[in-house]
Amino acid sequence: MIVKTLDDILDTNRDVSGPGWNSRRLLLASDGMGFSLTDTIIKHGATLELQYTHHLEACYCIEGKGHIRAAEDVTWYALEPFTLYALDQHDRHVVRATDADLRLVCVFNPPLSGREVHREDGSYAPAAS
Repeated sequence: MIVKTLDDILDTNRDVSGPGWNSRRLLLASDGMGFSLTDTIIKHGATLELQYTHHLEACYCIEGKGHIRAAEDVTWYALEPFTLYALDQHDRHVVRATDADLRLVCVFNPPLSGREVHREDGSYAPAAS
């Protein structure tokens, strides 16, 4: 059994950040679950264009407000607590936090190793074999 609190993660090597975001990595590949789980903050006012070419991701909003759209689309979808979005086609997407920090619980498959940061194209590197 694995039991962790957010306080166990903060200010450790599982607390990773970049421009406009902070990802607290609760479960990683090394935990052996077959997926990773993060508590992610998109900072108020940030707009991120991302594409996980090597990972599938699902996010569940638990706090804040924002919007998401496919990068090539003009339709924005509201993000607010109790809203899920899933990037099931390695979708290039744009996410923004509009009214406050946007807090998301995110699942990645394959699992993250822990130190990933967004590359110039918005993706993470492939999982190490």
